[in-house]
Amino acid sequence: MPPVYGVAAANPMPCWDDWCILRYMQDSLLDAVEINPVLPPRASIIWLHGLGADGHDFEPLIPQLGIVDSLDVRVVLPHAPRRRVTINGGMLMPAWYDITAMDFSRGEDVAGIRASEAQLRALIARETRLGIPASRVLLAGFSQGGAIALHTGLRYPEPLAGILALSTYLPLVALLDAERHAANQEIPIMLAHGTQDQVVPLPLAEQSRERLQQAGYHVDWHTYSMPHAVYPEEIVDVRRWLVQRLGLPG
Repeated sequence: MPPVYGVAAANPMPCWDDWCILRYMQDSLLDAVEINPVLPPRASIIWLHGLGADGHDFEPLIPQLGIVDSLDVRVVLPHAPRRRVTINGGMLMPAWYDITAMDFSRGEDVAGIRASEAQLRALIARETRLGIPASRVLLAGFSQGGAIALHTGLRYPEPLAGILALSTYLPLVALLDAERHAANQEIPIMLAHGTQDQVVPLPLAEQSRERLQQAGYHVDWHTYSMPHAVYPEEIVDVRRWLVQRLGLPG
């Protein structure tokens, strides 16, 4: 029996029965902030933070969305592993992958991106084992976290509820056609970006949108007069989009 969603070769799974797989996944999952509704959840959002932050970064935003107890949505805010980031002088910090240059398309950290993809897949698998089908799991992320949400969601072998990618870009563009999975060809995608973003320039986000559209994906595109941040107007649009995607009453 092959491993569930793949496991890093450096830490092989010791056995293959269902109990062992679940135990291994629990032991190897990323630590995360978990916000649960009072009633059993009907959907899950896994939300990835940006470079140098942690899962608590977007914790204050969740109540503003009004989707947990009112709509029975569980939110998982994982903490990225700490790794050295070249562009920040090799400083050790929470990061989903290394960045080697301000031109994000140069010297991409393929191994780091794939490692974070595997960790996100493990979190999705945990949600399905909790009784929430993949079709009710939505991936979200800001900046680096949004890049991993896009990368993973487009390659995931089961239909997901959607991808919310804020102030970010599409990584490993050259590999998209070879690696994307047909199961998520129709996945709803929301891209939102600041016109004054000096971290992830707007033209890079626009190129990502165009590449996705060329590949046949439906992209809900929003821009705001803001820097590399999240603004109130954006939050209103994000909530509206989440409610639509999760099929819950508005």
